[in-house]
Amino acid sequence: MSKIRLLLVDDHDIVRAGLRMLFMAEKDMEIVGEANSAEEALQAMRELEPDVVLMDVAMPGMSGIEATRRIKEVNPEVFVLALTMHEDEQYFFEMLNAGASGYIPKRAAPDDLVSAIRVVNEGNVFLYPTLAKLLVRDFLQRSEPGASGIAEILTPREREVLTCIAEGLTNREIAEALVISHKTVDRHRENIMRKLNLHSRVELVKYAIEKGLITLT
Repeated sequence: MSKIRLLLVDDHDIVRAGLRMLFMAEKDMEIVGEANSAEEALQAMRELEPDVVLMDVAMPGMSGIEATRRIKEVNPEVFVLALTMHEDEQYFFEMLNAGASGYIPKRAAPDDLVSAIRVVNEGNVFLYPTLAKLLVRDFLQRSEPGASGIAEILTPREREVLTCIAEGLTNREIAEALVISHKTVDRHRENIMRKLNLHSRVELVKYAIEKGLITLT
């Protein structure tokens, strides 16, 4: 099995050193290069052809957002995972719009970061739970009447259930919150996924990005 080729981009040497130690312990990953600026990252990306670029968002000079945009223009097959201290909506939505396949804060557990690398390498989207809520909230706001037409597809109750699902609530917790039965929650969940032709929260995220259901705030 071929290893996941990683390019680490961060302007702090100590951060890259920590990441290096983390990924060197993973048998399915290899670090093919490092960069301490967005400009270096673009050059390294062309020369090293990584599978995944772990990108810091805020760096001196060119930002990680602009670097991500350029990387995707040059090679759409390269996946970019944002690793950042910034958890506000502005950076989050800008990175997604630039083409990032995931967004995870630096405070996340090492295991979460390793999992995120594997998820985006498979062509899926990884969003840290607290950030996934931002996207789904924006998804629902854009689905108001006259916005995207989603309001015509989902009933008000289905949208409530969708919000609860996105927040990570179990079926039992959703039933208690909405004062409905467990079986009713199951039925709503099935209807939501069928109507949107989706099968998981990851697919919901990808749908929201592809359909332009996110906006910069």
